[in-house]
Amino acid sequence: MIYVNAFLFAGFVCLLGQIILDNTKLTPGHVTTIFVVLGAFLDTFSIYDKFVQWAGGGALVPITSFGHLLIHGALEKAGDFGFMGLAMGMFDLTSTGIISAIVISFFLCLFFKPKD
Repeated sequence: MIYVNAFLFAGFVCLLGQIILDNTKLTPGHVTTIFVVLGAFLDTFSIYDKFVQWAGGGALVPITSFGHLLIHGALEKAGDFGFMGLAMGMFDLTSTGIISAIVISFFLCLFFKPKD
């Protein structure tokens, strides 16, 4: 059942993004930003954690999860270190993904050349 829930959640996020792109003049960058902020907002009130428990990886793969992880790490460190913990914890949970994207992008640009 977790696979069905994961498919439904991730599919709903993609459907929502496609509806926004088709019916507004927003760019993909705007939609990405909206989803990151939405994930952060939902995690602030511990709503996104319920989605993660219900959908598993289906809630951890979409871009909404990036906002969730930013706020989740920041609030966790803020409990330990106060105000300075917000900045310290913000990238604890996301640093692996960010570094992976940078390293993979570097190696891909060595093999592939952009077309004019």
